[in-house]
Amino acid sequence: MKDHGIDGVHMQRFLSTISSESGKRHINKVLENALKAAKKYGRAIGVMHDLSGSSSARVASLEADWNELVRTFRLNNNIENPTYLWHNRKPMMSIWGAGFSGHSREYTTEDVNQLVDKLKGPENKVSIMVGVPYRWRTLTNDAENNPALHDLIRKADVIMPWAVGRYSSPSSYDPSYVAQDVIWANNNNVDYVPLVFPGFTWGNLKRDPTKFNQIPRLKGEFLWKQVAQAKARGAKSLYVAMFDEVDESTAIFKVKRENELPVVEGNEGSKFVGLEEGLESDYYLWLTGKAGEMLRGKIPFSTTMPIREN
Repeated sequence: MKDHGIDGVHMQRFLSTISSESGKRHINKVLENALKAAKKYGRAIGVMHDLSGSSSARVASLEADWNELVRTFRLNNNIENPTYLWHNRKPMMSIWGAGFSGHSREYTTEDVNQLVDKLKGPENKVSIMVGVPYRWRTLTNDAENNPALHDLIRKADVIMPWAVGRYSSPSSYDPSYVAQDVIWANNNNVDYVPLVFPGFTWGNLKRDPTKFNQIPRLKGEFLWKQVAQAKARGAKSLYVAMFDEVDESTAIFKVKRENELPVVEGNEGSKFVGLEEGLESDYYLWLTGKAGEMLRGKIPFSTTMPIREN
């Protein structure tokens, strides 16, 4: 991240994983190492609780887990963790998975509403980013038709809509939707962080060869279109999905190119999907770094993707 100018990372923390002692030990050790590395290399880091697979009871348990993390890792100590994310002078944590429709979720938006109230308390002691459906504003498609979701968002400090798979090509990406999101967020005093992603495939996860390269990366053109248009519509920061998500092929970290991959034999419906030939293995790290530079005004704004010089 430091080598490529990437600001930092949100560490996902699945409630379903930490529900067991062994799972919690493992994920706490990963967080411990990540906090040390973030401090060493000057990268921002934050905790993101993921509600996927949770129940109402597990959602309620998140408060205790967060308080334990703050105590154990001294997340609110700027000397111990100088690069832990703060927002509006408060330590920041994220809650992903509120308000989605069409999913067999055993928790409700009201569960998350109550959780946010408890986490903030009367002193408003923590800043919260919520991960919500892409159509959160209109309460349609992937979002449940429930005005309580808007109440929840107004209680939060930052909103991050989940865009992965919601459009599939540069031409199908509609930047006007981001512009309208920005207006709503500004009018309701919530900071807005749009999500961008390099491409997508569920081929391996679903064991379905027809789903390989569902959303082609186009050597970065798909990602850059989202970045440039989000900035043009008022975005001040971006959430890049994801640093290391291999199952859905959204990873930006180093991977091999198509012509360098091993052959998968005897496992129908599975194969490796590599980077496009002609790209360096760190290409999407580099391109993400360039996106950050443009977002901060260090390089001129351009809808044309930068060219990497060897």
